[in-house]
Amino acid sequence: RFGLRPAQDPRMVNTLRVIDALLRKETRTGPVWHRYNEDGYGEHEDGTPFDSTGIGRGWPLLAGERAHYELAAGRVDEARRLGQVMRAQSSEAGLIPEQVWDAADIPELDLFNGRASGSARPLVWAHAEYVKLVRSLQDGRVFDTPPQAVTRYAHAAAPARMAYWAPNNKRRSISTGQVLRIQTLAPVSVHWSADDWRTVRDDQATEVDLGVWHADLATDALPPTDVIRFTLFWREEQRWQEEDYAITVTDAPLRSTDAMVDHAASARQVEEAGATA
Repeated sequence: RFGLRPAQDPRMVNTLRVIDALLRKETRTGPVWHRYNEDGYGEHEDGTPFDSTGIGRGWPLLAGERAHYELAAGRVDEARRLGQVMRAQSSEAGLIPEQVWDAADIPELDLFNGRASGSARPLVWAHAEYVKLVRSLQDGRVFDTPPQAVTRYAHAAAPARMAYWAPNNKRRSISTGQVLRIQTLAPVSVHWSADDWRTVRDDQATEVDLGVWHADLATDALPPTDVIRFTLFWREEQRWQEEDYAITVTDAPLRSTDAMVDHAASARQVEEAGATA
């Protein structure tokens, strides 16, 4: 939607297949999508109200988000159909609900398949999504896609000169010409080799913002099929990782979308889960 990947990118297409397998349900008014699997925000199975536990239901605004994807992929008729689904799931007054009931009817609780559940109505977020969809359909393109992002990432495919490895992102390959950045949440020394340990180097990670350390390995001149092997020495604890990692250099083209930013927050979650070292 914001131009970071083309709609036809295999990673996008494959992700949507998983989403549809796990989260899509059909109702009388059209398809709905749940926010995520095991969502507990919604009425119980018997229709009794949410009381801090429950079962997540389909969100009409997600049909709008999917419609924007379909429009970006060139399937205008499907995008228009999903806009009609959002209208069909609104009230007689045109109020779009937060969630729709996607199970069997429970008339005594005023719950009908494909119609509003007991959730918030109207959900202004859903109305905003619908308004943007109407505008996008009129323009024939996703109107709030920044053209600069499309030019840089989808069209020009600016090369990513940096490839990131972190304890929660143990990549297995980099492209030729890339510098491998080892990123951790504590000071480390990176003990590494590109010739199966015949020669070795030790690079010290330095601290950057947000309590993150990184070491940039001089891997940009390595040819395809070379294997970078490394382990970590945790300087504060004075201990070795006792595990070697291997990353293969490939001749895959450099892509800007393959790069990662410094995900300090996500790395911190790994540390809190006890998975950092």
